[in-house]
Amino acid sequence: MEHDQRFKTLLRTFFADFLRLFFADWAARFDLSNIEWLDKEMLPHAPDGPLHVLDMVARVRATQAVEGIHGDEPWLVLVHVEIESPDQTTLIKPRLPHYYHHLRAVHGCPVLPIVIYLNVQLDGVGIDVYRERFWDLEVVVFHNLYVGLPGLDGVKYVEGENWLGVALAALMRIPPERAVWLGAEALRRLTGAPLSPHQRFLLAECVQAYLKLDEKQKREYYQLLQSEVYAEVRSMNKTVFEEGIEKGIEKGIEKGKLIGLQELALTLLEERFGPVSTPLREYVENLSLDPLRQLTLRILNAKTLADAGLSQFKL
Repeated sequence: MEHDQRFKTLLRTFFADFLRLFFADWAARFDLSNIEWLDKEMLPHAPDGPLHVLDMVARVRATQAVEGIHGDEPWLVLVHVEIESPDQTTLIKPRLPHYYHHLRAVHGCPVLPIVIYLNVQLDGVGIDVYRERFWDLEVVVFHNLYVGLPGLDGVKYVEGENWLGVALAALMRIPPERAVWLGAEALRRLTGAPLSPHQRFLLAECVQAYLKLDEKQKREYYQLLQSEVYAEVRSMNKTVFEEGIEKGIEKGIEKGKLIGLQELALTLLEERFGPVSTPLREYVENLSLDPLRQLTLRILNAKTLADAGLSQFKL
């Protein structure tokens, strides 16, 4: 699953938790009980350029009017979220004013712009500014909220009460000597969290996908998960990944694609056994639905490639 798609799915499910976690003052101004997602919101490039699809645009009701824009109720606002995986801010910042003016013109609502940086820390959570000058004249000044996940304290968030924050701790700043513990602890806490199976799958999959461990740490991590303390985690891992497999199958049937299930199988292979070779990747990508499902279930409990029925391949 690509970074953007993973976070889009995660944020759609936990959008209210996301705002309350990082922007509590703003969240208090919105009615987050009814969120309308504007799918495929596109920004045209005149006159004949390509369309750019904005990452996520949510329409919600505000609990108070925005002066100069709102009249009588309902007070509708847009929350525009861009998810950035590059390790710099210079690519997204000049585009944000264009996105803002497009949304304002099309929908006539106030727009709150937010950027989530997966690989840029900045000050963790804050307000960023973009400026354009025409020699001595400052013609554009644009502000946006941001979350720089690597700039936040992962230990603090994994011990917090927001379940999205527990999962996102895997992307935050982690002392090297605590990385193994943090990954296991995040999964342990999610095991006992009051979540639906699908919610638990999304959060656990986030931890598994983004926790950065070297080869030694990976061995320690899997050894730690074999201990009695984490017996429930092992059970949850099997359950949530099976849940994900079923969701992937349903989505694949609906769209006529197997991409989601293929990515899950390849991700599991890489996490358990290391980088996947080209022949093995091609084998997985060419499997039909039922064999692919069976393979993914075998990978869940496999200790070697042979256990998964893949002894003919090398990593």
